[in-house]
Amino acid sequence: MPWIVICLFALCACKSGSSPSGEGETPAVAKPTAPAVEATPPTEQAPVEKSGAAEPARSTSTETSAAVPDVDPNAPADVAGPPARAKRSKSGLAWTVLKKGKGKGHPGKFDTVTMNYTGWTPDGRMFDSSQRHGQAMVVPLNHVIYGMAEAMQMMVPGEKRRLWIPGNLAYGEEKDGVDALPQQPLGMLVFDVDLVSFKKAPELPAAPKDVGEIPADAKKSPSGIAWRVLEAGTGTDHPLDTSVVDIDYTAWTSSGDVVESSVLRGGVDTVGVKRLLPGWAEGMKLMVEGERRLFWIPEKLAFQGQPYRPEGMIVVDVTLVQIRRNLHQIR
Repeated sequence: MPWIVICLFALCACKSGSSPSGEGETPAVAKPTAPAVEATPPTEQAPVEKSGAAEPARSTSTETSAAVPDVDPNAPADVAGPPARAKRSKSGLAWTVLKKGKGKGHPGKFDTVTMNYTGWTPDGRMFDSSQRHGQAMVVPLNHVIYGMAEAMQMMVPGEKRRLWIPGNLAYGEEKDGVDALPQQPLGMLVFDVDLVSFKKAPELPAAPKDVGEIPADAKKSPSGIAWRVLEAGTGTDHPLDTSVVDIDYTAWTSSGDVVESSVLRGGVDTVGVKRLLPGWAEGMKLMVEGERRLFWIPEKLAFQGQPYRPEGMIVVDVTLVQIRRNLHQIR
């Protein structure tokens, strides 16, 4: 699997071997965590797992690394830094247009893009390229690094750009004592990227009318989560911390922006309860099979100020489809 993808999102989707949390392979260019055509890094990309990649993936010295690649003789002449003519966004992303596109429309933050790319470090080492894999990369845009996601949402099909992506929008800044895999170098990265096409994401549910604040009729727990039962369940058992559950859900910020949704993956995700945000995990353990609830989760039980993640309260509309008694418990 190409290293360009960095699944910034949360749920550990056990079904079909998929993993929006990115706990398996952590490919290179995301969030996801992480990622928008907005001037700031996309923050509505990865909400569920409390221990997954909360920012662009960083490697540790315990990971097995491949040999450091040699300098690429075909690296761009301006690989060391953006030229004066490059355009810049408020986030720090810089780019030049290498070829104008003839397509129409721009991909949205949840759309799936088909793209060709090559990535270099500022000293001209090529660390990844779709050419190595023999075909264009097909990936949901919220599963690539923030700088790539921001740039792609400004492009049209057929367009090619050169991007200079600062470390905070890629795999992180270089720091003493922090090692990196050759496929995920720290610091600024340079990409030539060609948007071949994109496929629109499914239409996502609209935010509830009371997404901005907890309504007076909602029930509350001592911890601070609140909820309303939207549909009664038919089961009798409640999930445990170690349970694996099938859930149908959509999560929003308090301003009504979608954070994530199982609709993007066919309607149902399979996840270990203890991998959910703390407030969400607490709420799930109150539910029974077939039940649907709307939860208001305060920041202290949501992303808790983690960088690159949504700030403030998270609102989740979730149905507990079933407790997966045929799966091993999550340790």
